[in-house]
Amino acid sequence: MKPSHTTPVPPNAIDAASILLRDLIDYAGLFPPASLSMSRSVVNYDDYLRSEWKWILGRLIVPIARLSEFEDAFRRLPDLALGANIAKWRLSALLSDPAADLARIREFNTRMANSNSPRTALIESIELKVTSAREVERISATIPQEISTYFEVPLTSATECIPALANSGRRAKIRTGGETADKFPAPKDVVEFIHLCAVNNVPFKATAGLHHPLRSVHRLTYQPDSPLGMMHGFINLFLAAGFLRAGVDSKVVLQLLEEQSPQAFHFDVDGVSWREDRLSVREIAAVRQDFAISFGSCSFTEPIDDLRALHLL
Repeated sequence: MKPSHTTPVPPNAIDAASILLRDLIDYAGLFPPASLSMSRSVVNYDDYLRSEWKWILGRLIVPIARLSEFEDAFRRLPDLALGANIAKWRLSALLSDPAADLARIREFNTRMANSNSPRTALIESIELKVTSAREVERISATIPQEISTYFEVPLTSATECIPALANSGRRAKIRTGGETADKFPAPKDVVEFIHLCAVNNVPFKATAGLHHPLRSVHRLTYQPDSPLGMMHGFINLFLAAGFLRAGVDSKVVLQLLEEQSPQAFHFDVDGVSWREDRLSVREIAAVRQDFAISFGSCSFTEPIDDLRALHLL
């Protein structure tokens, strides 16, 4: 990977790598394979908000069922060196019972808005699983349109579910990995999912199995004897979204998603090149703004360490 810089990217930097990475990683420390406690996840997120890489950090992922536990851990954080940049936390909530959960979200956001604490939190998006287009339509009708809602759909139902998301004004979510090799979807299925989102103008996020920038083999969990498996790379995935939206043929984008060589990519102040194809900074900014939104990861430090090793930070 040929870098355009070798020092940390300042938040106001305007180059292809910083535009691609800004607000990219939603922190999901509560979930496997990390499976951290609520208190540890909350402390970690607080630390990341204070770090030099805070501009890459997105939302904290919290199940609605554990919202009270979150509030308790949140209140226990020490009020040290608070600044305006970390005064309001952005959360994404995982729903299980939409009707009851939406009421809890309204109560939570109201309570936080009326808090006298210098540190507050806001649930600004929600995520839930569905299995069919009919379920998308039924549940979507109960959710206020102003709430950003991500429906995780099975890849086997994507052709019917994604048009339903478009009609409902909602967003999609793709699961890109897990703790076993069978949880990682085939590259051609990922490309098809992104292509369906692109042609239907449906924004999406990803979750699971994206700890590393480039497609590569790693242990599937943090156990030293964990099996090895091929993992999708988040650089591959989000550039694939950019190239598909720019009209590059799906067969070419499939090769990009399978790319494992750092030398095949070149980031500079004007854009990014992959082999013979190129995206401008304007195209990258547009795709991140309203199409390829973010990905959830149970680790924030692992992706950062890999990006630094590739000299992209």
